[in-house]
Order: sequence, then C-alpha cells, then structure tokens
Amino acid sequence: MGPSQTAFELLLDIDRRCRLLAADLPSQESRLETWSGIGFRIADHWYVAPMGEVAEVLHEPRLSSIPGVKPWVMGVANLRGRLLPVMDLCGFFGHELSVLRKQRRVLVVDHGEIFAGLMVDEVLGLQHFALHGLDLSPPATVQAGMAPFVQGHFQRDRTWGVFSLFALVQAPGFLDVAS
Repeated sequence: MGPSQTAFELLLDIDRRCRLLAADLPSQESRLETWSGIGFRIADHWYVAPMGEVAEVLHEPRLSSIPGVKPWVMGVANLRGRLLPVMDLCGFFGHELSVLRKQRRVLVVDHGEIFAGLMVDEVLGLQHFALHGLDLSPPATVQAGMAPFVQGHFQRDRTWGVFSLFALVQAPGFLDVAS
C-alpha cells in the first residue's frame, strides 16, 4: 500500500484481487437437471406422479359408503370440511387392493372442478430421477387400460412409469361412477 492510496482505492484494490482469485461458478451444462414425483405402487407395478399433480398424501381415511356406485368407489371422507370421494385405483384397473391396510395411502388430486382421492397399495415418497433418463415411451409392462395415463418411464432399480393423475381424473370412464 502506497502513501498516496485512499481508503476507497484500497478497497478497490482488495476487490480486484479477490475477483482474480475467486473460483468460477459451475457452468449450466454441468448442473444435472432432475425430475421429481411421488412414487406409488399398484399391484406389482411402480409409478411416479408429477409433483404438481398430487395435492396431498393421506393415510386411509374413515369412509362413508355411497349407494349405487361402482365397486371401485370406496366412499366419501371429510377432509377439513370438504367431501373427498375416494376411489380404489387398483380396483379401477382390475387389480385387488393390498390386504396390508397399514401401507395403503390416498393420493389427493385437486384439479379444476375435480377433488378426489385415489387409494393405492403403497406410497414410496418423493422420488428423484435424472431428467435425461426419461423415456417417453410407456414401459413394456404397462396394461392396455393404463396406457393412456402413463406418459413415459424412468429406469432405476426398477421401471417407474410416469402416471398422470390429471389425465386419469378427466377420463370419461373415471368420471362415470354410477353403477
């Protein structure tokens, strides 16, 4: 530091030296982009629903039965003052619901006019996948009835189908619950 340097000039000199020695930020290409969803199981098949399509995950609620509906409509529950119709997703696709009641969960969908609960065999929590691993074709094991709702898959320890809950709750067959 020379005798003619002011305090401001000294700060500018320190700033210049810090910027020369600072490490560069990682480039955008090196950042791994991820896709996240809620993992769940229907029979022996594993799926992930996009984060934005699941409003809430619940334990199996106490249900009131509804007369005159299809067998896969389990009933209605009171969820904080709102009536939540609960559908057996396994039954809708022709599977038996797991007998292990402690594992069952309800995926709550709140999309437009539709507020519904979808009972699944098990929820495996938040799942993260590398976005570049998304295969936009449905998995080879997907059933014909489920194919319209499976929008691709990820391969990790098992095959995870990307299941659109929004597409399901808007399907005419799903909305036709009267027996």
